[in-house]
Amino acid sequence: MNGGPTIYDVASAAGVSIATVSHTMNRPARVGEETRKRVLAEIDRLGYVPHAVAVHRARTKALRVGVIAPFTSYASFGTRLQGVLRLFAGTAHEVLVYDHDSVSRISSPRLAMLPVSGQLDGLIVMGIPLDDDTAERLLARRIPTVLVDGARPEFSSIVVDDERGGYLAGRRLIERGASEFLYVSEGQVSRRYVSPGQRRMHGVIRALGEAGLPPETLRHVAVGPTMADARKVGAALATVTGTGTGIVAHHDGIAAGLVAGLRSAGRDVPGEFAVVGFDGGPVAEAAALTTIVQPLARSGTAGAEVLAQHMRDPETPVKHVTLGVELSEGATA
Repeated sequence: MNGGPTIYDVASAAGVSIATVSHTMNRPARVGEETRKRVLAEIDRLGYVPHAVAVHRARTKALRVGVIAPFTSYASFGTRLQGVLRLFAGTAHEVLVYDHDSVSRISSPRLAMLPVSGQLDGLIVMGIPLDDDTAERLLARRIPTVLVDGARPEFSSIVVDDERGGYLAGRRLIERGASEFLYVSEGQVSRRYVSPGQRRMHGVIRALGEAGLPPETLRHVAVGPTMADARKVGAALATVTGTGTGIVAHHDGIAAGLVAGLRSAGRDVPGEFAVVGFDGGPVAEAAALTTIVQPLARSGTAGAEVLAQHMRDPETPVKHVTLGVELSEGATA
């Protein structure tokens, strides 16, 4: 343990201060991207593990599982986390939870650091795209990793059938007589990955095609991440969009905000506008939303089950699991 590389070795090799190395490890968002990449490269090359972490790991037999997701941005990931915690409850696993503020970008400083932190025996990445550098780092460090609500061929994954969900939503809106169709979600900054939103839009377009409508019948409307943002967009749509508009919202919080905004502007939902959400759960119940229900807790449990298999046996083959969705009828479509 005493003969390993030190933080001073990393700082010297990267040409930075030890404070910068420390920030890169613990507060990566405070370090510029190029500097962070340079420090990470030297950590990889030297095989550096923080001394305090190495000492702690040597003294405990508990296995540490990291779970990273945009928990404070999307309530659905909290439900998925419950599924993870349920699986590991009463076992010799410690679950470390890391928040990520958005899923619209592919680069995550915190996620990039986790493979080199020395803290984890396994990792569940929920709803965050895994970039090439981080994927290579996880594989090189042989950290068992499972993706939930995301996929790469090198890692086991648990996803829901987003395209099927979009198809069911689109078909429902067509049945309600909609002639104009909107998909409302946050903007996607990076195009280097296929997002759940893109898959859901493909599903809506498939439903439109079966009804003889061209793909351009579906338009995308960008919205901020909060219900209040969606309410403002709903009020704005009420003034520029006519009767017979069908809306698919990326998640139930957006759907609830849109419905509130439309109704506050005097528009009838589901008479003039029909709105379908996505997720299912307390928000959908409170707002009486028509929504696509996905098995959130089950996806977390399934991810934990597969990760536990990989941790027990590193030679376990990669698995890709797709869970089904269903339409839940409410009062908005």
